Amino acid sequence: MASNTVEKTSVTLLGLGAMGSALARTWLAAGHAVTVWNRTPARSAALAAEGAEVADSAAAAVAANSLVVVCLLDDASVDEALAGADLAGRDLVNLTTSTPAQARARAQSARELGARYLDGGIMAVPPMIGVPEAGGFIFYSGARELFERHRETLGVPAGATYVGDDAGFAALHDVALLSAMYGMFAGIAHAFALIRKEDIDPASLAPLLTGWLVAMAPSAHQTADQLRSGDYTKGVVSNLAMQVAGTPTFLSTAEQQGVSPELLSPYFKLMRRRLAEGSAEEDLTGVIDLLLR
Repeated sequence: MASNTVEKTSVTLLGLGAMGSALARTWLAAGHAVTVWNRTPARSAALAAEGAEVADSAAAAVAANSLVVVCLLDDASVDEALAGADLAGRDLVNLTTSTPAQARARAQSARELGARYLDGGIMAVPPMIGVPEAGGFIFYSGARELFERHRETLGVPAGATYVGDDAGFAALHDVALLSAMYGMFAGIAHAFALIRKEDIDPASLAPLLTGWLVAMAPSAHQTADQLRSGDYTKGVVSNLAMQVAGTPTFLSTAEQQGVSPELLSPYFKLMRRRLAEGSAEEDLTGVIDLLLR
């Protein structure tokens, strides 16, 4: 009788921190054979009990499978782990957080060693891995052919999103989104600080904050449209002059509430500078140009 079973790609995974362990468990649960290695061997024990093969060295782990995924602390850790490993003929996927320049250098190094390379940027925390409804995903960049070859396997832990053949683009998208996230966190911190000394339950402000931020988030589409067209006055609702005129109220409120304005002041300073150099009828998009050096 012919079998309908499709053999699943075997995976080597270097790095068993919280994220690496979550990745390994999702692939194991989906029926993939997984070989793991970690600098601290004790972390491999739990995964061995769940069916993973444990290699005694990174080089041995790399030799075990064609698809090698790396999820380590930093770029230097990747150098150390791969030192002495034979990468020739391997498909190397690096999910270690790095800069675009580091990703491009890693891609070049991989090519020189005879490997094919994809870089990745994980937009998720460990509990989101293997939980599709959590909304996590991973950016990938590098050779499209390589991405397509492993798309199904790479899509097991989280959604796989290809962002271009430039190996640095996954890292760039990753840091761009995380930078926006930290900007949001800064605004949330300032908002809670404003009410901190008042008889206002933070739990009552939280749903108002999240609702407002969700309502404002689509403005990113308008910013993108203005950047593409070069017309920063396109579709403006609240122009730059009006918004700059309102900033003293925010600063005075912070002062009256005993809150440092240090999270808001740099942005307000850029707004004022753009108003002096640009058009009063613009949106806030011109601030982006001031950030470019």
